[in-house]
Amino acid sequence: MSTRRLLLFARAPVPGRVKTRLVAPGGLTAAGAASLHRALVADLGNRLSAGPWELVLMWELTPDAQPPAELEPTGVRWRGQEGRDLGERLYNGLRWASDGVDHVAAVGSDHPDLESVRVEEAFDALDAGREAVLGPAADGGYYLIALRREALHPRLFEGISWSAPSVLATTLSRLGELGLDVALLPEARDLDTVADLARFRERLERRAELRSLCPRTAEVLL
Repeated sequence: MSTRRLLLFARAPVPGRVKTRLVAPGGLTAAGAASLHRALVADLGNRLSAGPWELVLMWELTPDAQPPAELEPTGVRWRGQEGRDLGERLYNGLRWASDGVDHVAAVGSDHPDLESVRVEEAFDALDAGREAVLGPAADGGYYLIALRREALHPRLFEGISWSAPSVLATTLSRLGELGLDVALLPEARDLDTVADLARFRERLERRAELRSLCPRTAEVLL
């Protein structure tokens, strides 16, 4: 098996700084949104730390330049994000992660039911010869990007409006410009808006297996 490194990007769970679009009528309080973010990172981190890759938590650091205290999973290496916007932070993180490994990938913390098998599909596609893999999000962005080390290029992350619904299309266009062979994973929904929150709560209420997959998130939302 080739060497693989997976980055999980997250922010410090500080009220008023995370999941702010959920702080709205029908949504959560600022404290509730921070608790949800903490739970999302814990559920995803514990799940993904068991995969056939090295997991590294990429924190947007708190003002005192320390990772958030008492967060799961314990024992996983962490590193601070570096860059002025998400594009720079993604590129700088992936460039660092590519040292000594064949394949790198990054996921966000907004996809609570992302399973390890989906990440493994991305790495397997790289093993099979693809140069890039994207996991399309329903809002027009992507929830996963995986790249062969030699395919990592700043052009994939420069000058992109990360909050716009054109992120995936722009990235696919850039991959085409660079002549990189890309594979797409199945589309999935992030947990970003109050409508997303309502849909996910409904799924948690109906599906016991989802509650088992995301126990900390379920505890916050139900």
